[in-house]
Amino acid sequence: MGPGIAHSILVFAVVIATGLWLGRFKIKGVSIGSTWILFVAIILSHFGVRVDTTVMNFMKDFGLILFVFSIGLQVGPGFFHSFKKGGFMMNLLAVCMVLLAVGVTVAIHFITGEDLRTMTGVMSGAVTNTPGLGAAQQTMGDIMRSEGVLASEVTSATSGLASAYAVAYPLGVLLVIALIIVFKSLFKVDLGNEKAELDKEEDTGSQARRMHCEVENPAIFGEKLSVVIKDVGEDLVVSRMLRGDEISVPGPDTVLHQGDKLLIVTSQEDVDHIRILFGKEVPMHIADWQKMDTKTVSRRVIVTKPSLTGVKLKDLNIRAHYGVNVTRITRTGIDLVARPNLFIQMGDNLQIVGPESGVNAVSDLVGNTMTGLDKPNLIPIFFGIALGVIFGSLPLKFPGIPQPIKLGLAGGPLIIAILLGYFGPKWKITIYTTKSANMMLREIGIAFFMAAVGLGAGQNFVSSILGGGYWWILYGALITFIPVLTIGLIARYACKLNFYQICGLISGGTTDPAVLAFTQGAYGTDYPSVNYATVYPLSMFMRVLVAQLLVLLAMA
Repeated sequence: MGPGIAHSILVFAVVIATGLWLGRFKIKGVSIGSTWILFVAIILSHFGVRVDTTVMNFMKDFGLILFVFSIGLQVGPGFFHSFKKGGFMMNLLAVCMVLLAVGVTVAIHFITGEDLRTMTGVMSGAVTNTPGLGAAQQTMGDIMRSEGVLASEVTSATSGLASAYAVAYPLGVLLVIALIIVFKSLFKVDLGNEKAELDKEEDTGSQARRMHCEVENPAIFGEKLSVVIKDVGEDLVVSRMLRGDEISVPGPDTVLHQGDKLLIVTSQEDVDHIRILFGKEVPMHIADWQKMDTKTVSRRVIVTKPSLTGVKLKDLNIRAHYGVNVTRITRTGIDLVARPNLFIQMGDNLQIVGPESGVNAVSDLVGNTMTGLDKPNLIPIFFGIALGVIFGSLPLKFPGIPQPIKLGLAGGPLIIAILLGYFGPKWKITIYTTKSANMMLREIGIAFFMAAVGLGAGQNFVSSILGGGYWWILYGALITFIPVLTIGLIARYACKLNFYQICGLISGGTTDPAVLAFTQGAYGTDYPSVNYATVYPLSMFMRVLVAQLLVLLAMA
């Protein structure tokens, strides 16, 4: 079969299938998962397997876009909340990781006399930052062409950067994964406890929490519920009320009496205020209400009508029209208080409490048909990718830097996806995709990316090593090892970060999607994705910036 499109697709399929098959095997309970794709591709490329260059570049770039865009959509709804909780510290640590890598690179240059331009290529490979390599090559080429250097010499010089990058890249991936495994042992990590800590954090703050209170405050005896809660804000829904032996669904005009027992859904941060306002919590459980209540039903319904995306909950007038309450909304696995001003989006789970006829009517109102979620919403996805590519291609000029900086095909789509995930409902954009569909896009993307990188790097991998590039492996190992080890220790012992947070910090700080894929596969959670997305944009920008600055310094 000739080196055409069919041949290229065949090679990619064999590489990815073989890599994924090898990823199923564990050594002492540890597997590098889909990272095997990279090494299978390097081996095949070394032994002469070639693919069309255009196809390879497309697979690499498009695969990376699919991977980061899927992550952005997934973490977008909670991104700014997580950023507020610790994003500044995380980004500060990520920037320190970048600057440490630059410091090690420059130190090796002065100690060994290795050309700084070559060291820039080694650094880009050691931190697995392809956009940084591309920016360094472009900067070098622009300077050489402006000086009248022949095109063949320009190509040769920029190819030298790529060779150094290719030699350092594989160990850059493997060493970071090895350090994360070492961290797990060194920090004596119990994955169950680490995950429980993050689950507990997610269950606090603005997320929904159920309370059972008895009305004891004389100041509210005889007052309407709407008057009592007007100063509390939106983080409160009174789901049911027990007066004597009768349970009802209270409305705004319900008058409160001493001894009324209330089932309240509120945010964790408002619990103390609710106790002061109404009275002490009573030892009841949701099952107690369900046992006593024969007239009221509680049911979850799913928003499956795209036309409801971007509509505020209060605009549906559910209480007034149907006599039921929406007590909480579950979105991407997170329980939220059903605030009146909360924007609904497709895929939201609404907890409805009230008479069965009213609950059925609300169910019809929002759709509640699983078939409505089966069809993917591809227009926002591809429109978002288009915007991301444009945004990543915009030149960002800074004083004192002759060449503009670009976020590239990874940074641009990631930022746009995060914005769509967060603001999509407010902008009436339906971005809902099932978790399985998101995972499919993500896995296909990372598989294409790693296969393309390996097929491109393997061609000159051994020859570069034999030609003196074995030193580049050592240099790259130092550039990878020192910053990651230092920041990992600081993050754990000084900043007291959770292990999953450290995984996200390291994979995002090194801009390494392969490491993120490893942590998700090996440790069975998506928590690292949130922190990856938190630090990735600034880390990408810094990696691209410092690569260009080092080339400018070398050619000054």
